[in-house]
Amino acid sequence: MSEVVLNFMVGGVGGMCTVIVGHPFDTVKVRLQTMPMPAPGQKPMFTGALDCCKQTMAKEGFFELYKGMAAPLVGVTPLFAVFFGGCAIGKYIQQKNPEDEMSFLQNVNSGAIAGVMTTAVMVPGERIKCLLQVQSAGHAPTGVHYDGPMDVAKKLYKQGGIASIYRGTAATLLRDIPASAAYLSVYEYLKKKFAGEGNAGKLSPGATLMAGGLAGMANWSVCIPADVLKSRLQTAAEGKYPGGLRDVLKEVLREEGPKGLFKGFTPVMLRAFPANAACFFGLELALSFFRMFI
Repeated sequence: MSEVVLNFMVGGVGGMCTVIVGHPFDTVKVRLQTMPMPAPGQKPMFTGALDCCKQTMAKEGFFELYKGMAAPLVGVTPLFAVFFGGCAIGKYIQQKNPEDEMSFLQNVNSGAIAGVMTTAVMVPGERIKCLLQVQSAGHAPTGVHYDGPMDVAKKLYKQGGIASIYRGTAATLLRDIPASAAYLSVYEYLKKKFAGEGNAGKLSPGATLMAGGLAGMANWSVCIPADVLKSRLQTAAEGKYPGGLRDVLKEVLREEGPKGLFKGFTPVMLRAFPANAACFFGLELALSFFRMFI
């Protein structure tokens, strides 16, 4: 179980690296996913990821791309600690001997277990982040103004209690179970491939960055539709979707067709590689540091 504790401790380091590198891309993604449908004959608010980025920096400044970062940054240490700790728990459950090599399917299972465990930490931060990001873009569907993360949490609790803060839990599970399974399994598979025979999984910094970046792309490639539904649901006015995910899905398909489920794909993929390369590089660096003293 020492590996569980160790992964729990260093997971936050990787998470902070992910947020710092990837948050601007995330802001663009959320604004694209939640922008209102244009009236007939009108142009959409943003024509794409690059246009969204340009408009945001021109009207609000570069640092507006980091709007809402406080919530995920504060939450990311326990979130990634729980994720990588959960991966280690999944490994512990499945191995008969600590020295046994994990198969690809076992790593899929471990990632899925970790995805379930992170939801309790993930949902409130995601809800707060998304509301602040769309408010800055000037098309907040709720019609409520928020002065920061704590103000969002207070108003959501006053509006609907804990249930309002945790709106989007099912959508987050739908997104994170397959995404986390892909994330861990692809990273561990690439680690073995890049390390080669007889190197005990030791990677160069460049190989670590490459494996982490590709694992991040695999993660997001399987969960974009669920992420679109989650963003819509978490930023909607109270009572807009009484049927939850089913109502959001029906609206997206009715108004935009299947392609609407992949809105934000470009900024997600642009973010996925550098953010997750930074995550695993920070994680492996922290693991190496702590193992020097164990």
